[in-house]
Amino acid sequence: MPPVSSSPANAQKARKGLSRIVHAAGYSLQGLVAGWQETAFRQEALAAIVMLPLAFVLGRNWVETALLAGSVLLVLVVELLNSGIESCIDRIGPEWHDLSKRAKDMGSAAVLLALPLVLQSFGNAWVRIADMSLLYVLLALGLNIVVGYAGLLDLGYVAFFAVGAYMFGLLASPHLTEVFPWIAAMFPDGLHLSLWLVLPLAAGLAGLFGVLLGAPTLKLRGDYLAIVTLGFGEIIRVFLNNMDHPVNLTNGPKGLGQIDAVSVFGYPLSKRLDLGFVELPSVTLYYYLFLALVVLSVVISHRLEYSRIGRAWMAIREDEIAAKAMGLNTRNLKLLAFGMGATFGGISGAMFAAFQGFVSPESFSLMESVMIVAMVVLGGLGHLPGVILGAVLLAGLPEVLRYVASPLQAMTDGRLDAAILRQLLIALAMITIMLWRPRGLWPTPEHGKNLNPQGGAR
Repeated sequence: MPPVSSSPANAQKARKGLSRIVHAAGYSLQGLVAGWQETAFRQEALAAIVMLPLAFVLGRNWVETALLAGSVLLVLVVELLNSGIESCIDRIGPEWHDLSKRAKDMGSAAVLLALPLVLQSFGNAWVRIADMSLLYVLLALGLNIVVGYAGLLDLGYVAFFAVGAYMFGLLASPHLTEVFPWIAAMFPDGLHLSLWLVLPLAAGLAGLFGVLLGAPTLKLRGDYLAIVTLGFGEIIRVFLNNMDHPVNLTNGPKGLGQIDAVSVFGYPLSKRLDLGFVELPSVTLYYYLFLALVVLSVVISHRLEYSRIGRAWMAIREDEIAAKAMGLNTRNLKLLAFGMGATFGGISGAMFAAFQGFVSPESFSLMESVMIVAMVVLGGLGHLPGVILGAVLLAGLPEVLRYVASPLQAMTDGRLDAAILRQLLIALAMITIMLWRPRGLWPTPEHGKNLNPQGGAR
């Protein structure tokens, strides 16, 4: 039997002093080269090349400069750790395993949790853009149930968004106590219901409206269904705009203000949270709340997709006559799709009202419905990652383009309006992408092309 060597398998373990430091630096450089080969790290590194010089320009003192630069480097560090975890998992084995997936997912989650800390270094406006993007992701996930899974084109989805927003606005503001004396007598301190009580009410009311919308449209498909749902969305907006007389229920075009902020475990998210080593503003706290709701919605949508109900919805989407011939109750399944999708819109609306502190009918126009539908179609119908990608792009792009449009507006002495330019650029981008990838940016994998080792299609 050959003699057993006492030297360590890794030569670095035997090195000491300066030699160890020099070789460790070499390994670090090799790690950076390996990280550069990862697409995600390479994209973030290119962004850091631009952002790091901006940190020295935007920082008014050395403390702000250090915070700005440190935030950018923090994202790179987290992304490197995430890539390292994925490499270790792939080294163990490429086969599908729940623990391997969990490790990779946790690495990606670390990047997602660090995002607002980086954005707030460049101003709360960027974190606010991320907040609104998460709200639109929640809306797109709800509409994906109706359009992506069941194949029912809904152009009035913003109505459920409005129902949830006004539900929270009425129950968490002094409006009702000011208009109705009997409510003021019952609640002398004002009607300020908790978000966790209003959320189920908003979801339930929006789901009821979804069923009411779906009931008269059971026999409609395609363009006819789109026209009816479009009219429903406009009816809700008109009602909200005119229900200030003779009974002032919605305050009409003036909207509802003084809406209470969300409180989590008794702490209002409208206040800054000082953790000692870092201070989190209100927009960052809302980011983590919205992120938790989005994660929960993704889990629910994923479970629905691979459930019997989800498969039944997809059967209706592909061929309703064949689905009915196989014994599926298409009427109840359609109503369930409308109701389930509407609950997502109601919850998102309640979050929007709490975040803004003000709601008005102008926030729920037809263009909002069209934009939500475009998010689902652009990302990829029925594919959760694609829907999330489409929502983030179309929600964040208009705000980012604001910084492009404003200089052009100044160069043309105001002749080129920033709002029009942003809409034009978004329209051109959508046309280009849909001509290039008609099934969406991240479409559902074709049947039989993406099989996991357990034998089921993913």
